[in-house]
Amino acid sequence: MTPETSGLFYMLSNAGPVVKLVLLLLFFFSITSWAIIFIKFRYIRKAYRESVDFTDLFWQCRNLSDAFAKARVLKSSPVARVFVAGYLEMKKASEFNHGSDGAPKDERASDYNFMGLGSVKRALRRSINVEVRRLSQLVPFLATAGNTAPFIGLFGTVWGIMNTFHGIGSTGSASLAVVAPGISEALVATAAGLAVAIPSVMAYNYFVDRIRVLDSELQSFVADLLNLIERDIQKQRGA
Repeated sequence: MTPETSGLFYMLSNAGPVVKLVLLLLFFFSITSWAIIFIKFRYIRKAYRESVDFTDLFWQCRNLSDAFAKARVLKSSPVARVFVAGYLEMKKASEFNHGSDGAPKDERASDYNFMGLGSVKRALRRSINVEVRRLSQLVPFLATAGNTAPFIGLFGTVWGIMNTFHGIGSTGSASLAVVAPGISEALVATAAGLAVAIPSVMAYNYFVDRIRVLDSELQSFVADLLNLIERDIQKQRGA
């Protein structure tokens, strides 16, 4: 076997049509997976950093209006977007429950406040679901690539070995010089499948962990925000 006939490019160019199709499919999986990895890594890293920044700013603000102004700036923060959704819903409930002069419409204003709190809770819950779905977009493809790429590569290998043994039966020669090129060409598909699967699985596990952390941060922030709103309502009832 000469160096020219043992190179990777030579093996790929002389592979069978089925093996070439398998390698082309794995190439598509690889390019798409790496594109998703880079996009999601930048997106989740920025979301995490801005969420930490907003949480710090939130506790430094004197009131929710100041926090709302800060949240409008940090547009990549899931925590800030959830707060904006809850704050806007709270403003709608406040405008509905009070007149233009800020006074309650009737003696049942405290009941309206608790009804408004329920709408705020629902808005925050919907917003959390939207943010988690946004963070999780495209990530399942990495799991699909990691689970299926090795089997796709194995299929190409098995098909290539079948062709090799068929060629051995046709020529009647089973020497190493005849068998080795076909088997080495077939094994390239398995190697390509593993090359796609390993980074995809590693990236998937990393993103799932980061999304879980952000989801926990969202839940904790919403619980603290609702406690603040309920405290304000209790103050209004006691006034």
